[in-house]
Amino acid sequence: MLNVGDKAPSFSLLSDSGETVNLKDLLDKTLVLYFFPKADTPG
Repeated sequence: MLNVGDKAPSFSLLSDSGETVNLKDLLDKTLVLYFFPKADTPG
C-alpha cells in the first residue's frame, strides 16, 4: 500500500491508443496518478 508522499513503483501500461507508457519516461513531466478502491463503486 502506498502512503501520501511515497514514490510510485515503476510500472508500464497501455494507453487508450494502444501504446505502452512507462512511468520512467514521464519523470520530467507533471503527472497525477489517481487510484480508486474498486471498480463499479461510487466515488
